[in-house]
Amino acid sequence: MAVPPPVKNVLSLGLRLAATLSFVAPLLSRIALGNEFFLTGRGKIEHIENFTSFFVELGIPFPALNAAFVARLEYYGAILLVLGLFTRLAAAGLLSTMVVALMTADRSDFVQSWSPSTEKGPLDIASFVNLLLLLWLVLSGPGLVSLDALLARRLGLGRSDPPQTPQP
Repeated sequence: MAVPPPVKNVLSLGLRLAATLSFVAPLLSRIALGNEFFLTGRGKIEHIENFTSFFVELGIPFPALNAAFVARLEYYGAILLVLGLFTRLAAAGLLSTMVVALMTADRSDFVQSWSPSTEKGPLDIASFVNLLLLLWLVLSGPGLVSLDALLARRLGLGRSDPPQTPQP
């Protein structure tokens, strides 16, 4: 079935517009996640004793070492996310902390959220939402508005031809 030309033109315009604005989603995701992790990381560094005690309660091995590592990973990883520098690496590190959070502190809420008889769903669990966004950044990258993209262009890495707009 042939698509009428006016419909084809509108679809083509929509695809071009979406491709032009494709930088917005990773940029806003990096900024939002970066802000969240920066604030929590800073709080954990400032109150490291409380954070270490929390790790002791959760039964996490080497609680002092792990608390110090996670606090700094969140703090510095957040800065890297906002800048879009080493984005995939920073997102992967932060993603690993969300996996641990889901397996320890948020475990019962997360498991219960999958039950059809509950009012709270998986997307109500902040660590799960963060995990999904971080996974997306690991797999898709930081987007065009990032230091990673700037470095890639300067070093001649990545694509040599511009990305093609998908056809309807």
